[in-house]
Order: sequence, then structure tokens, then C-alpha cells
Amino acid sequence: MRASLGVLELDLEWRTTLFVALLLPLLVGLGCWQLDREVEKRELLTRFEARRAADPVPVDSALATRAPAALAYLPVRLRGRYLADRYLLLDNRVQAGRFGYEIVSLFAREDGGYALVNRGWVPGDPARRSLPEPAAPAGVVELTGQLYVPPDPPYLLGEQSSAVNDWPRVVQALEMAPLGEALAEALGAPVFPWSIRLDAGAPGALAVDWPVVNVSPAKHRGYAVQWFTMAAVLGLFFVLRSSNLWALLRGRQAAGGNDDGRTHD
Repeated sequence: MRASLGVLELDLEWRTTLFVALLLPLLVGLGCWQLDREVEKRELLTRFEARRAADPVPVDSALATRAPAALAYLPVRLRGRYLADRYLLLDNRVQAGRFGYEIVSLFAREDGGYALVNRGWVPGDPARRSLPEPAAPAGVVELTGQLYVPPDPPYLLGEQSSAVNDWPRVVQALEMAPLGEALAEALGAPVFPWSIRLDAGAPGALAVDWPVVNVSPAKHRGYAVQWFTMAAVLGLFFVLRSSNLWALLRGRQAAGGNDDGRTHD
């Protein structure tokens, strides 16, 4: 299809036009999505900083007074004892370039029921010939930490068993709903529906440098710039491919060069 807009002539070849019409909105949409993710991450960091400064509340009162969406990173406290030989190892946790695991221990609460307490990171054997055996404090202890509510469903490479008769056990991620139901049935008591990430210095805490977000807001903005740049390049390619704009620009440049080179008597 040919059209003219003054000196600008358009020749829209249907295959090129269709390709650009499909791809350009996708690139722009991906850029906008990354900007939305940047806003979400900034809001999450803001909530985290505000809640970190608050006093911890009893773990049961957290559920009684708040909706699940408002529980993320809420400071809580609880008393009870570790079941030393009952813990999970969250696989493929890397800190400072070192392979390791996060240790999630079963904790018997003094006021009844159980909770899963993430004690933090320990180094692991990269060859996977052995598993770490972290010691847990004996007796009744008081813990403080933050509720961890995953922002997204965990990414699993394959189906994960919820069996609770083999301890310790390596898992890809904590799937709290099926795991909590299986534990409650096996133990005959309720299990708190969210895991608790220990504060540094709490009894039994290991390396507890918890990341709040897996991708920083600045990285999301950088990704958005990349998508928008690709969209701009594609749009420029389409205009140059489907019009005489480049020829017009070269013609003006040549005309300007001729004017500069003229001689006067």
C-alpha cells in the first residue's frame, strides 16, 4: 500500500507491517510491566522498613487482627522449643557466591501448635555428598522474627513431596499449604500457616541476611529502559524501511554540503 504525506512517501509492505504491528505493542507492554514491577518493589521495601521498626506481636494475634496480605514481614514473637531432629533444608540457596541451604526447623509452641522457623543459611557441600547438621538450642526459648508471605508462588523444577515422615529433608521451596496440612495431620495439632524468619541474635539463628526482594527496583527500571529502547529501534527501522525518509534526510544533507561549497565572485 502506497501513500503520500507531502514529500514523505509511504510504502507499507504487508509482512513488515504485520510483524511490527504485533511486536511493537508487546515490547512497549513489557516495558510498562517492568515499570509496574518497580513500583511494587518500592512499595514492598517501604512496608518492610516501616514494619521492621514496629514492636513484635504474639504470633497468634497476627492472624486474629490482620488479613493475609498485610502479614508480610510483620514482626512476631513466640515461645517454645525446637524439635532438633526435625528440619527441612531449602536447596540451592547462595550467599556471597557460596552454595548452601536455609534451615527450616519445626518449633513446638508453648501455647499449643507448631510453627516452621527459618533459622537462616548454612554452607553446604557443593558435591552433595553430605548434608549439614545444625545444632538447635535445647529447652524453652523465646524467638523473634518476621512472617514470610511469599509474593509469588514458588518456582519448582518438578513435583515436590509433602511427606513428613522423613527428617531432615531437602526441598526446593516451602509450599506452606500442603506441607502445613500434612504436618497438622501427622502431629495432631495446628501448624501456623506462614514460616517465620528469625531475627539476628534470636536463639538458634544462623546467617540471617534476608533479601526483601529478589530483583531491585533499579533493575526493573533498567529492564524497562531496554524494552522501550528495543521498541524505539523497531519503530525507527519500520519508518526507514517503509518510507523515503532516509532519502530525504540524505538529500538535505547533500544540499547543505553543496551550499557550503559554493564560491562567490
